[in-house]
Amino acid sequence: MDVVTESMARDAARAEAEAAVRVCNFSELVARQGRFLYRVALGLLRNPQDAEDAVEETFLKLYRSNAWRGMENEKAFLAKTVWRVGLDRIAARPARMDNVAEMEPAGTGASPEDAAMDSAERALLRRLIETLPGDLRQTLLLSAIEGMTSREVAETMAIPEGTVRTRLMRARTELRQRYERLRKEAR
Repeated sequence: MDVVTESMARDAARAEAEAAVRVCNFSELVARQGRFLYRVALGLLRNPQDAEDAVEETFLKLYRSNAWRGMENEKAFLAKTVWRVGLDRIAARPARMDNVAEMEPAGTGASPEDAAMDSAERALLRRLIETLPGDLRQTLLLSAIEGMTSREVAETMAIPEGTVRTRLMRARTELRQRYERLRKEAR
């Protein structure tokens, strides 16, 4: 009887230690990638509260499923996961805000670091990016702002890599044209 009890106690201690390591590893993942996932979600959802909810839901799903343990490309895997959660949130939204002028821009609630870095040119560029069509804006945000490769963006958005490159080219061309137009009007 004592041998069985000792064995059960060792098994319980081992399970407890493994659970503690799992929590620690997951906490490190959250600390390392939380801000990145928020930026991806914000780029898609364009609402800070929705982005926070999407990141929270993403981490909760990953923790429960243990899917985070088998990631080959951590950044691409996490971006794809939060992207899908964000798309699900968009699909579940009721039709609202008929007036585009009432929409809250994604840049509200900027951190002190972001506020310190802002200049007139940077603010103008952000406004121009916000006016791009959704497919171009999202591709540009993931690539240029988040630094993801074309392959990672393609995997995240579930589109061909060639489409990513085409969208990036179109987005940059459109931004350049709009910027030049604004500069000419300002003269």
